[in-house]
Amino acid sequence: MAAIRAERANSGQGPLGTWRLVAFALPCVPVAAMLMPVVVYLPNYYATDLGVDLTAIGLAFGVVRLFDLWLDPTLGFLIDRTNTRFGRFKPWLVAGLPIAVVSVWMLFMARPGIDGNYILFWLVLGFLGQSMATMAHVTWAARLAPEYGQRARVFSWWHGFTVVGMLIVLAMPPLMKLGFGLDYGQGVRAMGWFVVLSLPVAALLALFAVHEPPSPPNITSTTWRHYWDLIRRPSILRLLVSDILLGTGPVIAGTLFFFYFDAIRGWDRSEAGLLLLLYFTGALLGAPLWGRLGQAIGKHRALAIASAAYAVAQLSVLIAPEGLAWGIVTMTLAGLPYSAGPILLRAMMADLGDEERLRSGVDRSGLMFGLLSGVVKIGSAIAVFAAVSALDLFGFKADLGAANTPLALGVLSVSFAVVPALLTLAGAALITGHPLDKAAHDAIRKALEARDAAQNTAETSGR
Repeated sequence: MAAIRAERANSGQGPLGTWRLVAFALPCVPVAAMLMPVVVYLPNYYATDLGVDLTAIGLAFGVVRLFDLWLDPTLGFLIDRTNTRFGRFKPWLVAGLPIAVVSVWMLFMARPGIDGNYILFWLVLGFLGQSMATMAHVTWAARLAPEYGQRARVFSWWHGFTVVGMLIVLAMPPLMKLGFGLDYGQGVRAMGWFVVLSLPVAALLALFAVHEPPSPPNITSTTWRHYWDLIRRPSILRLLVSDILLGTGPVIAGTLFFFYFDAIRGWDRSEAGLLLLLYFTGALLGAPLWGRLGQAIGKHRALAIASAAYAVAQLSVLIAPEGLAWGIVTMTLAGLPYSAGPILLRAMMADLGDEERLRSGVDRSGLMFGLLSGVVKIGSAIAVFAAVSALDLFGFKADLGAANTPLALGVLSVSFAVVPALLTLAGAALITGHPLDKAAHDAIRKALEARDAAQNTAETSGR
């Protein structure tokens, strides 16, 4: 706690109260409103409404994820080396905004006649702008609270507002249809309008409401070689592989969500959108639960419990009875564990960042969050491409729905429910061996405080 008070005093912002956390987390709303439809809505919209070939869609989304593999680590490296009078993180957040806004407009306002090249070009620019803003934002979040339990609190708010953004954007298509009589395509375009209008406002509020804590002193400067040093560390490698396993399952399920509920359950996209809304309502309800459980029993144990719960919930979709009531119950319960991974993995990586700074003398938080953000996209790239390509390979046609062959429908069911569950169970088994708990982290923080104080004293005496 002394470290938290010292860093806040140095930043000049005072205690990080609720309203400041709200202002800080607010950009997560439009960023989530941008990312969620890209994975869940746009592939289905491009295939069904705009007539783009499924393989072309899968290739475009797969290639852009591969582009992201080096993008986030590169941005993390550059953020670690940034030192301006405006701060270390804020310039990157500001620079990413216009790129993201223009790309969102082009992706969400697309008209019939586009092809895979059009989708790929604007996806690349969109992910560039989004990654610049998100990498700066998440690294900034790790610096706001250096204590083990407080990091879970900050990232709970961070992810809670991410889920709020998902809920807002997911509600748009069904509400546009049921409330205003607009078609599905107009609902997708409404998502784009929401992001374009809200992202600059939310980012500016965070920039002006919350100051950056001062960056800790480095004994040596960051270099590219440090990436290889980090990847060879067993604790970091365990966390990265867990992130791939735990993040890939939901991406597969999200990509196939509308295909599954249309072809298997007979729900149209507006009705399925309401189910997805319930799923993320469960995620919002679960966000504070996992942060508190992580403080009580350890973040890695809480994450393993949540991951096992997600696998059970995902498999239950296959055996849930027909009907609205069962759909509501199943999807709400399935959403409860969703928030655990984004909250706890980020907080755990921030803790490992302290361990790494104590060992090496370098603040590599940008590098480490770049790795965390980048490696999950390995699974995502493979997942999106493999999921839609598998459907295409086995003859699934989006416009046929339930009239597809039994083989194609069986592949859809297994890909939607069984594959994500197995990946998540593997991630749960792996993360249980994470070595850094609260006691170990408290010792690291005390050592860092002592060394930083000695270094600052030496620098002051030398002037």
